[in-house]
Amino acid sequence: MPKLLFSEKIIKSIVCPVGKDKYVLIDSATKNLLCEIRPNGRKTYFLLWRNTHGKRRLTRLGDACDITVKQAQDLANQYRSKIAMGEDPAAEKAIKKSVPTFEQFIAERYMPFVRSYKKAANSDDSYLRNQILPVLGKKYLDEITRKDIIDFHHGLHAKGYKPGTCNRSLILLRYAFNLAIKWEVRGVKTNPTKDVALLNDQEGKKERYLTKEETERLYGVLKDSDNALLQYIIPMLILTGARKREVLDARWEDLDLDRRQWRIPITKAGRPRYVPLSNGVLHLLANVPHTDDNPWVFPNPKTGKPYVSIFGSWNAARIAAGLADVRIHDLRHSFASFLVNAGRSLYEVQRILGHTQIKTTQRYAHLSQDTLLDAADAAHQMAGGMVYAIEPVTPDQLGYRNI
Repeated sequence: MPKLLFSEKIIKSIVCPVGKDKYVLIDSATKNLLCEIRPNGRKTYFLLWRNTHGKRRLTRLGDACDITVKQAQDLANQYRSKIAMGEDPAAEKAIKKSVPTFEQFIAERYMPFVRSYKKAANSDDSYLRNQILPVLGKKYLDEITRKDIIDFHHGLHAKGYKPGTCNRSLILLRYAFNLAIKWEVRGVKTNPTKDVALLNDQEGKKERYLTKEETERLYGVLKDSDNALLQYIIPMLILTGARKREVLDARWEDLDLDRRQWRIPITKAGRPRYVPLSNGVLHLLANVPHTDDNPWVFPNPKTGKPYVSIFGSWNAARIAAGLADVRIHDLRHSFASFLVNAGRSLYEVQRILGHTQIKTTQRYAHLSQDTLLDAADAAHQMAGGMVYAIEPVTPDQLGYRNI
């Protein structure tokens, strides 16, 4: 291979000799820098080096039409420095080529995994298809930066999505990148969602909790419902804090009445959870009509299978009770509120409701005014229950004067 001093003029003027499939030159100024010239005029810079096993390797630096001689020389020197430190440029390039796009990672790794255990996998799929993949799907995992995540998150809000929806997309992204790190997916060393703050989704949000009187009023109308099982389903929701689908899909085999425990096999979080059964729930279950050949606790009498929806009968009942603003999920909120107002700890509420994070449970950390007054009176009693005899005093006696 001829050796000469590379320059823009020389590289531009040299052509591949007739009859040869390629012509290779060596730069006399930069160790092991080659330029390969093809008959079609294409000129490519390479670095010739040996790996730790002594085998010769060629690493492509770039085409002469894309980089200058000086850039090729600088790249060659940089690679040689890395090789001297024990790094392998070929392996580095192979890793780079094997990094999947976010779309590929989701299709090949993430969705198959979450579908194997997560009840809300379809919800993940919807968020990904409609919001996340159109923006980030074509990017390689190692290309997605913290700025990309922030722009995406705030971009959703700017498009009119509610803060809760934007936050769920961010949480999904955070989980996906955590899995990529755990699985050692090539190209992912840090999570770009780290420290990206959630939007405030509580502002202007009104929580609805049933009072004791409202609960009794609701119970009073349930027995008149066209749905004969509604009088059992709604109290089951209120007395356990379970989600609607968990109650509708409840099986007798998952109820351990002796140990007073209900095992919900598949939850929103994808793992089983255990709900304690109060005396009220035991009494309710003892009165639920059932046959030995039906595994469901609350089967639709027409199909023998769980109800697909109970909205019609529920809507009629809440209107009849004067509670048209109460959603069925508010029954779960109300159960949590009853626990807190009864003096139970947030930890107990978290365990019963099956929240994975205490932050989710803290939304229920409000106390009723009566509870606060009881607490204030308790402080008074602890201070001795002293009542001072106070005589009326006029402002003039205190030295106040009208201005």
